Amino acid sequence: MAEPIVMCHSAGKDSLMSLYELAQQDRYRVAALVTTVTAEYDRVSMHGLRRSLLHQQAEALGLPLTEATIPRQASNELYESAMGKVFSRFHDQGIRRVAFGDIFLEDLRAYRERQMAALDMQCLFPIWQRETRELAATFVELGFRAVTTCVDPSKLDQSFAGREIDRSFIDDLPDDVDPCGENGEFHSFVFDGPNFEHGIDITPGEIVCRDSFLYCDVV
Repeated sequence: MAEPIVMCHSAGKDSLMSLYELAQQDRYRVAALVTTVTAEYDRVSMHGLRRSLLHQQAEALGLPLTEATIPRQASNELYESAMGKVFSRFHDQGIRRVAFGDIFLEDLRAYRERQMAALDMQCLFPIWQRETRELAATFVELGFRAVTTCVDPSKLDQSFAGREIDRSFIDDLPDDVDPCGENGEFHSFVFDGPNFEHGIDITPGEIVCRDSFLYCDVV
């Protein structure tokens, strides 16, 4: 019988590729998605995605969703507290593993492992150390569809905000930008793919600058 786990879920492409990889195995069953939401904005933290779209995505994936709510400009202590409370509830239900969509940032992996160990839980990294250009290409080839919701204007031109991640998007990225945005160059929202029961009808909207990042209000 597959072991139930939870997925730390951003609604972006790395989370969806991780879910896809986990589904190819018989060992684990994703029991729930866990997403951090900023209360004042009613949006997914960092990604700037409307909470309503997050819920539509979870429904299309056929997976339960649990939110960890944090205030605007929350400290790391507040973030850890909110996430810790959520994961502790899953621990009480017998779940001992949490999956993450990280690819190659060693310090971030070590941080997550420390945090989960403190809760008597272990980490899974389904796409760890995958070559990111190959991973981005595979994402497109599998039929996933995503748009960027947030870009770092110090790395990417505004024209990349709200753009669909396809083959031309990958080819147009500057040489110093990771094809998966692993260094925070861009964040995304996946609205269709092979593990969706149905696609989500979306339209990229207004682009605004907040906290030195460009956010596309996908609706």
